[in-house]
Amino acid sequence: MAGSSVGAMRPGVRVAVDVGSVRVGVAACDAAATMAFPVTVLARDRRTGRDVAELVALIAAREAVEVIVGLPTTLSGGDSMSTQDARDYAARLAPRIAPVSVRLYDERLTTTAAEQQLREAGHDSRSARTLIDAAAAVVLLDDALDAERNTGEAPGEEVST
Repeated sequence: MAGSSVGAMRPGVRVAVDVGSVRVGVAACDAAATMAFPVTVLARDRRTGRDVAELVALIAAREAVEVIVGLPTTLSGGDSMSTQDARDYAARLAPRIAPVSVRLYDERLTTTAAEQQLREAGHDSRSARTLIDAAAAVVLLDDALDAERNTGEAPGEEVST
């Protein structure tokens, strides 16, 4: 979106995905891209890929224009096994939802921020375990939307199909 003015937002629902080894947190925003909210937590199923199929259906039902997949880099910005897992997940998702774009966006510290928000809301770590994944997806989406507002550019890197 070169030449876009700062503060200008592309319209449309975005879905954010926080990929974990056990669960996948999902968040979405309204069509005006003003507010992110938790949607669900999917059980990760590497054998059947049922979580990806459920996510594809959710994206279609919400008529999303873009999907943001969290890219869990190390604090120094490097890659880890989780980084590659998120890239692989995004690569499996992208062709299944095309022409909806999939973008990878740095999610450093989103889970930490989500845990802190849930603690402040009175949830203990045991009761908040599944909430954390969806809350981390909300933090991820809020960060991506803020980045777009601040730069006028789509956030992160696009995953090719």
